[in-house]
Amino acid sequence: MRIIKMLINSVRELKKSNPYRMIAIGYFSYALIGSILLALPFFEKVHPTAYLDDIFVAISAVSTTGLVTISISDNYNFWGQLVILILIQLGGIGYMTMGSFIILSTLNRIDLSREQIQRQVFNLPEHISTTKFIRLLIYYTFVVELLGALFLYIFFTAANIPHALWSAIFHSVSAFCTAGFSIYNNSLEPFYGNIGINLTISVLCILGSIGFIIVYDIWNNSIKSKRPISLTSKIILWSTFLLIIFGTVILFFFEPGIAGRALLDRTLTAFFQSMTSLTTAGFNTIPISPLSTFSFFLITLLMVIGASPSGTGGGLKTTTFTALIGVMISSMKGQHDIKFLNRTIPRQRVWLAVSSLCFYLSSLLLSTFLLLLHSGRFNFQQVLFEVASALGTVGLTTGITPELDSIEKIIITATMFIGRIGPMSFGIALFLRHANTDFKFAEEDLAT
Repeated sequence: MRIIKMLINSVRELKKSNPYRMIAIGYFSYALIGSILLALPFFEKVHPTAYLDDIFVAISAVSTTGLVTISISDNYNFWGQLVILILIQLGGIGYMTMGSFIILSTLNRIDLSREQIQRQVFNLPEHISTTKFIRLLIYYTFVVELLGALFLYIFFTAANIPHALWSAIFHSVSAFCTAGFSIYNNSLEPFYGNIGINLTISVLCILGSIGFIIVYDIWNNSIKSKRPISLTSKIILWSTFLLIIFGTVILFFFEPGIAGRALLDRTLTAFFQSMTSLTTAGFNTIPISPLSTFSFFLITLLMVIGASPSGTGGGLKTTTFTALIGVMISSMKGQHDIKFLNRTIPRQRVWLAVSSLCFYLSSLLLSTFLLLLHSGRFNFQQVLFEVASALGTVGLTTGITPELDSIEKIIITATMFIGRIGPMSFGIALFLRHANTDFKFAEEDLAT
């Protein structure tokens, strides 16, 4: 009894001292439990699977990455795949969100420490109510994933896919959570010309990656209050649209691997690969390893920029990227305030954007350095792409993931975990005892 009280007091003290540390411990705990379940014979098709592979898959699922060292369909039965899907869902919507929703449903409130953690997980601007946000997030997730599964079931059935219902549910959740996990060993390559499956997966990935702030903003401001959407929402929508179109055009005209396809297939493939890279979903309808060096560079750039804050995707974030562009433009113009879309970005958010970039690039370079130092089997392009995919929680690979040795698996596992927490948040969790979460922003805030 005394040990239990000590543990409870330790958790309470941890929640008070550093919410970022609580976030990291929470995600790791879920991954640890998931890996233990996956290691049990009841959940496996092939036994025994190396525990390092089980924890690699569990971390990949919780971080919604999609990199795997073993085949999901060949090594895990239905129950094992269900465990992976639950981990993806928890990782996608935030590990405390479902618990907070249940508490809200019964008590109509959550405690301050839980609210503080939720704010850090979703990087919420000051004007957004945490309780309203959590409710809307759960309803939105359920409706979108349900509709996605319905459409995918229709298209998978039409394509004569075995176990179409389970495939539809699994891929709907995986796509919305931008996890990139597939129960097919070659991802979605068999469906490269299937318009229904491609567009449904794309819509799910985009709706998950643009972030729940967009949904909150549109529902509470545009629909209920008839007010214009916030600066954050405008930046997210414009940057996501422009970057996907940019990637689509470049791949369409300059990637030799799709140049020989029919016009519709070529357009669909270029769009899908651009979309899945930016949203950090990690699905692919074409083999990645044969792509040109130029396409590798473009996809790596999109993976580093990544999705949007408060969503299910990873990466540096589109708002951070645009804030940094705002810094460059304002500096060239000699302006004291940082502006974007004729709005002033709060100075605290600018500092956060710059800090995020520094932490992100440091993590990217360190992981790349360690992999290159340990292994001489892979070239620089393969290693950089793999690390960018892991840190951005994307899941695209040149095919080297199953070939990783134990040390390399540990490096990539750590990189995926850091990518899910966020490099800067991970640094705060690791090195600061007390994190300052009390600062206030201007009314026109920007999530970065």
